[in-house]
Amino acid sequence: MQLQFLGATGTVTGSKYLVRHAGRQLLVDCGLFQGYKQLRLRNWAPLPVQPAGIDAVVLTHAHIDHSGYLPRLVKQGFTGPIFCTAATADLCHILLPDSGGLLEEEADYDNRHHTSKHEPALPLYTREDAVRCLRQLRPMDWQQDWEPLPGLRARLGRAGHMPGAAFVRLDDGASSLLFSGDLGRPDDMVLRAPEPPPAADFLVVESTYGDRQHPQADVLEELSAVINRTSARGGTLVIPAFAVGRAQSLLYAIHLLKQQKRIHQLPVFLNSPMAAEALQVYHRHHEELRLGGPQCEAIREAAEVVRTPDESRALNARKGPMVIIAGSGMATGGRVVHHLKQFAPERRNTILLAGFQAGGTRGAALAAGAPTIRIHGEEVPVRAEVARIDALSAHADADEIEAWLRAMPAPPKRVFVTHGEPTAADALRARIEHKLHWDAEVPEYLQTVELA
Repeated sequence: MQLQFLGATGTVTGSKYLVRHAGRQLLVDCGLFQGYKQLRLRNWAPLPVQPAGIDAVVLTHAHIDHSGYLPRLVKQGFTGPIFCTAATADLCHILLPDSGGLLEEEADYDNRHHTSKHEPALPLYTREDAVRCLRQLRPMDWQQDWEPLPGLRARLGRAGHMPGAAFVRLDDGASSLLFSGDLGRPDDMVLRAPEPPPAADFLVVESTYGDRQHPQADVLEELSAVINRTSARGGTLVIPAFAVGRAQSLLYAIHLLKQQKRIHQLPVFLNSPMAAEALQVYHRHHEELRLGGPQCEAIREAAEVVRTPDESRALNARKGPMVIIAGSGMATGGRVVHHLKQFAPERRNTILLAGFQAGGTRGAALAAGAPTIRIHGEEVPVRAEVARIDALSAHADADEIEAWLRAMPAPPKRVFVTHGEPTAADALRARIEHKLHWDAEVPEYLQTVELA
């Protein structure tokens, strides 16, 4: 086997790994780059490999930084199967058309308001492109061997990061290669813990939180405090949240706080039809959750779902106190951008960051204390309180990644640390070398390695 890194190097986004075997090519993950402009421009640049020359794709999970390039890949000539778990297939049916629709909306907004350098502004792909690529999804069972390429066996194990999230093991009889995908947490409030990893000669491991530990904090205590102090000011709490994963965890936490009467009575809005749809997938694949049917139903009842653009705009005219949960999680796009534009300038309001914020995103700028953020070509002042809750993260931290690695039956020959900002990736590399005494490295973009 030969492995080439087409993404997730020096960044947490754009996951793409090309595996060459016996003259054929397999792509593991097919994600969009997000964050810094020079990364986003890679989404528009030609792939280093012809899409028509790729024989198959295997997805670890459905988040856009792992699946969001699929519509463009198919549009450019990829015709092969896209293997994934059943829950990932279900979520892709929600996430990818929504992604295409948002890209069309953003291009339309730029054209109407002349906020783009391009005339006309075009979407990277459309909703129709996304729907077309879904026909190539091939759901596979957990812990079942199959051959994505002739002579190359694959198997999926539960990674715990979101419903359907998997680690992927490839084996050609001579050597084996394991992709961690995004690893979940052993004590997640909603999802089950990741399964132990199998043995493998080579390992590609994520490092999103490779340089830190999640705070040992009481999530409910932190969330109730920020809700109550914002409510006491008569303000609006805006929470950028990924539509799958973070939104559901937040809703469950708010349900518990309401149940325990620990927060003021105030309206809660889920401004993400996609997040509401995803709850159906949570119900359908409840075996991956710690929660039973009644708790899943409680999540659905914790907030009022905002469905139409008109209803979304009406929220901006509404007076607080209230809570608005909206995508996207790093404020790179989606409806939350319009809410930030409206509510960030007011001191009584709060913006709550409840997950990782990749460099170059509006979320990262807010986390760093930026006095303004750029939205639709304007500098919007940030006078609202900016708060953070990292304990809600669905990513394993450095200690949890190390514990998962220690569960491998035998040390791999070589470890490639990816899917992290440079500091985080190098910190995890150093930890693996010094504490586990394994050979580890942080690969470069487009680097190719022989797996022998």
